[in-house]
Amino acid sequence: MSIDVRPSSDPEKYLATDQLVWFGEVADADAEHLRLGLPEDQRFVVDLPDGPADLHTGIYGVRPMDLSLPGGSVVPIAGLTWVGVHPDARRRGVLTAMMTDHLARTREAGTAISALHASEAEIYGRYGYGMAALQLQVSLGRGTTLTAPHLDDEAAGLTTELRTMADLGMAERMRACQLALAPEWPGLVVGSPDFFSLMTLEPPEALRDKERLRVLFARRDGVDVGYVGLRREHRWDRARPSGTVTVGAFTGTPAARLALARRVVDLDLMGTTKLESIGVDDPLLGWLGGPRGTGSLETWDSTWVRLVDLGAAWSLRLYESDCDVVVEVEDRHAPWNAGRWRLSASAGEGSASRADSPADVTLDVAVLGAGFLGHPIGGLLRAGLVREHRPRAYAELARAMRTLVAPEPSIGF
Repeated sequence: MSIDVRPSSDPEKYLATDQLVWFGEVADADAEHLRLGLPEDQRFVVDLPDGPADLHTGIYGVRPMDLSLPGGSVVPIAGLTWVGVHPDARRRGVLTAMMTDHLARTREAGTAISALHASEAEIYGRYGYGMAALQLQVSLGRGTTLTAPHLDDEAAGLTTELRTMADLGMAERMRACQLALAPEWPGLVVGSPDFFSLMTLEPPEALRDKERLRVLFARRDGVDVGYVGLRREHRWDRARPSGTVTVGAFTGTPAARLALARRVVDLDLMGTTKLESIGVDDPLLGWLGGPRGTGSLETWDSTWVRLVDLGAAWSLRLYESDCDVVVEVEDRHAPWNAGRWRLSASAGEGSASRADSPADVTLDVAVLGAGFLGHPIGGLLRAGLVREHRPRAYAELARAMRTLVAPEPSIGF
């Protein structure tokens, strides 16, 4: 059975379908969440003939975003989001039809890369997405010492400013700061102006005894050079203040991150600082003396990357070492990528062209997505997820794609 995917024409029906699939509390602000960061022409639906009349059989949306790549380029990506299938239509090919549609539309629009945050990690590898960045969740005690002798003077020259995130102008300041810093932090995803407005949106029903989100800026000579979002939660233990401050992703220069980290681990009435999104090679772990300097540390997947147009994507980033490898690419859902490619890098520049030579390596397109931001993928050969036909060919490819430090995690979208 052919499944038709078409643009949405009914925002209320689209929203109601999302509310059913995600089964959260229905709030008055849900329509505003739909409006901000998810343009009307980037909402798509499926309606099967025997599906419910009042809801769609499936929905997905695309946020226009930018992604920082190794080498400093910041490129447009399709941020896949709001993906859902009606519970009555599972196992009928609806998700596959929507994913195939998304890839075709993204390619037609001239966008080479799609990215997402996976609600269920086992789903999206089937559609060519590779786990391209990890994030750490780190807990620190009040007053934790952060040692960085070669950054102390620079950090001491910064000031910090605490504001309420919903204040006028905060969305613009946060976005401008991210855009300025993005080239130096591969993996950073920057949303549209509307997406940053969405970040600051906090309806009354979402608060319920919670503090409003705050944003702490680091500034040098009146210019923002970093920020974090945070929220504090009261707790008292044996008449002593033992609250928790939860901190979102760090954005900033190394010195700004140090100044911000020292500030958030020493807030009044707090006993624990929970850092929700720290990169694998974030300076924080060095300042702590290693993982055992934390109260706890957990690892999660962050950004998943899909090369929609392999030929166009390969040349967008720079490479750490030279390579010249013929790769047999398997790609069921974007057949224009399938087949043999000569993937080369020389003096940092990459090129991809169709090849007739025998393949040195056979792999799924998801492997290339997993390594595209610099995350190490060498172990996938040992895992049996890559087939090597020429000895050391895969090592050559994986070494070229890997970066000096691991990519940054991105904010959920």
